[in-house]
Amino acid sequence: MKWIVHGERIIYDSEWIRLALTDIEIPGGPRFDHHVVRMPTEASGTVIDDPDRGVLLLWRHRFATDTWGWEVPAGRVDPGETPLQAAARETLEETGWQAGPLRQIGRYFPQNGNSDGVFNLFLTESATYVGDPSDPSESERIEWVTWPTVRAEIAAGRIADGLSLTALLLVAFSKQG
Repeated sequence: MKWIVHGERIIYDSEWIRLALTDIEIPGGPRFDHHVVRMPTEASGTVIDDPDRGVLLLWRHRFATDTWGWEVPAGRVDPGETPLQAAARETLEETGWQAGPLRQIGRYFPQNGNSDGVFNLFLTESATYVGDPSDPSESERIEWVTWPTVRAEIAAGRIADGLSLTALLLVAFSKQG
């Protein structure tokens, strides 16, 4: 059944995130306030799966969870930019590698119970090294990682962010035929 939205009030608003309190009613059930995280822009991430090198990953620390882990290059879609353009830009900015032809492999809502955020996932099978990343604070290191190692790192919990996991698992699943 579709829940009824009677209105919404913004509690916090910035260029990165908006927190709303939404007046909701479940048909035949209660009416209540529900917190919703509104994302003003979508995000894009890229799996760079080179047949000779493996997958290009970033080893980085995330302060919000105080954890280290491997991630695919990803970031927000800037105003006036398409998700594909954002994927190419973020890949170059974060890794120093220019992505080859990009193909969209997914689009999903990572927390659809309380957020309208959208993640776009892309795949390329080639990349050309252009130079150092434009922002070295994005990661501690960047490495080509083989698929057996990717699987081991997922199993060990060292690839734990949702965008990277979803993107890598979609690519791995497609390789199984």
